[in-house]
Amino acid sequence: MAKIPRVPVREQAAQERIKNFEEVSYGYNAEEAVLEAHRCIQCKNPRCVQACPVQIKIPEFISAVKNKDFAQAADIIAEDSSLPAICGRVCPQESQCEGSCVLGVKGEPVNIGKLERFVADWGRKENYYNPTKVPTNGFKVAVIGSGPAGLACATDLAKLGYQVKIFEALHLPGGVLEYGIPEFRLPKEEVVRYEINNVIKLGVEIETNVIVGRTITIDDLLDKEGYHAIFLGSGAGLPKFMNIPGENLNGVVSANEFLTRSNLMKAFDSEYDTPIYVGKRVAVVGGGNVAMDAARVARRLGAEVYLVYRRSEKELPARVEEVHHAKEEGIIFKLLNNPVEILGNEKGWVTGMRCVEMGLGEPDESGRRRPIPIKGSEFDIDCDVVIMSLGTSPNPLIASTTPNLNTEKWGGIIIDENTSQTSREGVFAGGDNVTGAATVILAMGAGRKAAEQIDVFIKNKFGKK
Repeated sequence: MAKIPRVPVREQAAQERIKNFEEVSYGYNAEEAVLEAHRCIQCKNPRCVQACPVQIKIPEFISAVKNKDFAQAADIIAEDSSLPAICGRVCPQESQCEGSCVLGVKGEPVNIGKLERFVADWGRKENYYNPTKVPTNGFKVAVIGSGPAGLACATDLAKLGYQVKIFEALHLPGGVLEYGIPEFRLPKEEVVRYEINNVIKLGVEIETNVIVGRTITIDDLLDKEGYHAIFLGSGAGLPKFMNIPGENLNGVVSANEFLTRSNLMKAFDSEYDTPIYVGKRVAVVGGGNVAMDAARVARRLGAEVYLVYRRSEKELPARVEEVHHAKEEGIIFKLLNNPVEILGNEKGWVTGMRCVEMGLGEPDESGRRRPIPIKGSEFDIDCDVVIMSLGTSPNPLIASTTPNLNTEKWGGIIIDENTSQTSREGVFAGGDNVTGAATVILAMGAGRKAAEQIDVFIKNKFGKK
C-alpha cells in the first residue's frame, strides 16, 4: 500500500465552539479509523508500548482496527485500561506513545490516541463491554479517591477477586475527570460516568461524600472496618498562590475552584443557579493544561481572556493541541510576563493586574530556562477576574490524621518506589498525592502498579483464604 498521510481529525469550528460546551473534537469514524490503522507498521519492538504508562498492547489493538474487528480491539485495550475513552481524549500521547512512534522520526506518528478513542466510543455505542465478575477471594481493599489512580487500582484488584470499595469525598465519583477537565474536552455523562459504571460492573463499590480524615480515618478502616490494605489515590487538589499584593481581592480564584464550579456545579448552564462571575476580562496565570482549561472555559462564558505565563511558548507545559485550540478560540497569550501585584478598587474588587516582562536565563532544576524579571518593564492589564493556575499539592488532611504516615515537605506522600507502600504497613499510595500534579495516564499507571503490589502484600501477609 502506498504511504498514507496521517488522517486528520474533524473538529467543531472555533467561532462556533466558543459559544457552547460541546466537545471540540469529533474523533474518527470507522472509515477514518481503519485508514489511520493501516499506517501502523507493526514494529517488532514497539516503542509505543514501552512509553505507555499502563502498557496497552498498541500494535495489537491497531491491527484489530485495521481488520475492522473493533470488538477484538476493545478486548485488547480492556486488558490494560479501564478508561480508554477518557485516555483517548486527554492523555498527552505526543509525549508518550505517539512521541515514541517510529513513523514520527521522519514524518507524523500514528494517531494512537484517536484510535483508542474510536475503539472506546464504538464499544460504548454498541454497549459491548460486559465484564465477568471474578469470585471474591475473601480479602477487602479500601481505595481512597475515585480519580484515575483510584479507578485503575480498583479495576485491577477487582479482576484479581478482591472486594474493593472506593471512598470519594465529593458527591460524584471521578476526581479530576469529573471536576477538573471541562465538558468540551471530556463529556461527563456520555464518557466519564459510563466508564466509571464499567468499573462498578466489575463489582467495585463506590461510596461518595466520605471525607477520609473527617468522616472516617485510615486507622478506622484498618482496625474497625476490617480492610486488609488501603490505596491512597486522593490526588493533589490544594491550589497554590503567588503571595503577591492584592491576592485576597474579590475576583481572585484558583483554577481548581473555577473549574469545579463549572463542572460539578454546572455554572456554564443557565438552567443551574450556580453562575460564575467572569466580568468582561479574565487573566489566567499559568501555562499548563489546567490553565488552558480555565482560559477556554472563561472564553466560553463570554470574557476576553489573557493567559499570562513567565516563560516562552517553547517552555509551555500544556499539550500542543490545547495551546493550538486556545489560540484558535481567541485566547490572548501574554508570554514572558509575570504578575507582581493584583490591583483593586475601594470596594475590594479586582480591576487589573500589574506584570513585569521576563527574560530567560540559564536552565533551572526543571531543565527549562529560568525566567528573570526585566527592571523597569512593569505594565498593567485591565481585568475583572484573576485565575491562578500555578499547580497544586496534596490536601494535608489524610496525612495529618494518619499516625506514622511520612510525607515530603511539600506534602507529597512518601512511598517505596518498588512496592508503592507508604511508611504505614498495608497502606499504599500513587498518583498526584505522591508525585504532585501530573497526567491522568501516569496516575493510572501508579494505580495499576500499586494494585499489583497490594496483591503481593496480602498474599504474603495473610496467605490464601
